[in-house]
Amino acid sequence: MKKILALVLVLSMVFALSAFSASAEEHVYSVAYLVNGNLGDKSFFDSAEAGLAALAEAGRIDYVTIEMGGTDEDQPTWLSTLYDVSESEEYDVIICGTYQMPDYLKEVATAYPDQKYVIFDDNTYVGENDNVLNLTYKQNDMGYLVGVYAACMTVDTSLNNINEDAIVGFVGGVDSPVINDFLTGFIEGAQSVNPDIKIDTRYTNDYVDTAIAKEYGLSMINDNKCDIIWGVAGNAGNGAAEAALETGKAWFIGVDSDQELTLSPDLAALTLTSGLKNIGNSLIWVFDELDAGNEYWGTEVSLGLAEGGVGIVTDKNFDKYASAETKAAVAEAQEAVLSGTVVVDTAIGANAVDAVALREAVRP
Repeated sequence: MKKILALVLVLSMVFALSAFSASAEEHVYSVAYLVNGNLGDKSFFDSAEAGLAALAEAGRIDYVTIEMGGTDEDQPTWLSTLYDVSESEEYDVIICGTYQMPDYLKEVATAYPDQKYVIFDDNTYVGENDNVLNLTYKQNDMGYLVGVYAACMTVDTSLNNINEDAIVGFVGGVDSPVINDFLTGFIEGAQSVNPDIKIDTRYTNDYVDTAIAKEYGLSMINDNKCDIIWGVAGNAGNGAAEAALETGKAWFIGVDSDQELTLSPDLAALTLTSGLKNIGNSLIWVFDELDAGNEYWGTEVSLGLAEGGVGIVTDKNFDKYASAETKAAVAEAQEAVLSGTVVVDTAIGANAVDAVALREAVRP
């Protein structure tokens, strides 16, 4: 099954490589991919692997993947492996990712200033090392598509467990600019479909407490008639899916990866879609840019719809349950963002929208 999934992921990315067939003039990069866990997660690690495999298939990189393990006992080896791979001087680029790696990478990147590194889904030490590229993702773009979809679905009473009230839920992790960036896009996307829609927003204040997310989900569903909840709180957010299952009155939307592939069968069955961070596509983008002579070492690059960095699942339950009108609305929303007709506000940086005011204005 893992081999089949990997093949599907590789084939899905071939389109991104069509303009870059290997030739004698192109540099073939030597790459090491360090996984602070194991492949088979059907999430970030597999997505990155699929992107690198697609690059290798196109003759653009030679790469090795090192699975370092994800247990507490494995963590001491993450730093030593980073040191060993860097000291070898065998690789043009060393790639790692997720929130667990920045401290280790900061130490090693400082010790090896001539080695190039890419870390995905993290911006902890942006600009502190001239040899590190931080890849992040425009979750506001993603949120906009999810918001359009949720606003369409929440009034489609031809679907079981959908009531007539235009009220949806958002269970976030920590009340922070990044989580509120998801929320900003979600609200603006939903309001583009229905300016009067209501969104019940609550925060778990961590990313592991499924019990509090379930408690929030039960309240959203039973007290405020939410029939769709987007969980944006890591593993904690899955508690909202448990609430939907227990009540039998609501649906769930996943985040970051295709959660229909990662949740248990009963929870996957009520997961309508997921907002995606396309790690593999973002790594392809990095090498596209290197081949074009564009380097971003020492900076943060945030990738959105235009770069294939984010998206929304459009097969399986999405395809099964969404009406033709809903599918068209999501496609039109994506095109509007890509064309610049719609510019989604962000909760991050100097031009951040007032996310608190936006959130409070749409409460049920």
